[in-house]
Amino acid sequence: MSDASYRDAIFSTPLDRVARFSFDEKVVACFPDMIRRSVPGYGQILGMLSLIAQRHLRHGAHVYDLGCSLGASGLALAGALAPDAFRYTGVDLSPAMVAQARQTFADECPAYAMQVEEADIRTLEYASSGMIILNFTLQFLPAADRDALLARLYAALEPGGVLILSEKTVDADERDNAWRVERYHDFKRANGYSDLEISQKRTALENVLVPDTLDALHGRLKQAGFPRSMTWFQYLNFASLIAFKEG
Repeated sequence: MSDASYRDAIFSTPLDRVARFSFDEKVVACFPDMIRRSVPGYGQILGMLSLIAQRHLRHGAHVYDLGCSLGASGLALAGALAPDAFRYTGVDLSPAMVAQARQTFADECPAYAMQVEEADIRTLEYASSGMIILNFTLQFLPAADRDALLARLYAALEPGGVLILSEKTVDADERDNAWRVERYHDFKRANGYSDLEISQKRTALENVLVPDTLDALHGRLKQAGFPRSMTWFQYLNFASLIAFKEG
């Protein structure tokens, strides 16, 4: 993105009460820095999207980016594919995210068919699509709503289409999970976050971000109708899956 973003310091001072995390204007202002320093492998996931699209996306097909935030996935596609290679719809529930993403696409991708909708992905009427991106979004939905959404996304995919599902995960083995969490906190410390910031953000995300195990994610995809899914990327407790709809 060409616009400068602020450094994430939202949880850098002691708070009497840590509010539930939300994607408000404060988060939007520092979001590129926040996600860069908080999500291991995020850049690698973005970098692979266009390569996956080149292999699996029918030329000119539609792409959904659900929970698109500032549109980083759309920018990644536009940075590698021709303007007529795809049509893109980003969807986000945060008005601040939507406004910024629209402006970014207008400034940086004027030749591309890029639109952003403010909507709830659980109730959106989906058009037929060749690729659906769900990067670190499903984890914010109530667990009871996840299977129904994935079933709707399977139905929306055209034959031969793919779903990219990236999530923070939890390990079923308590000892292994504790090790991954500890190393994740080391990752954040190495990126400049203090113990106070790590602790307060964890509190803010409690019962807001509720992760699944990798096995549970693959099970959800199978239940939704996908005959095949695989974990193509994992970095500590963050992973990205690809699910295929048969042609």
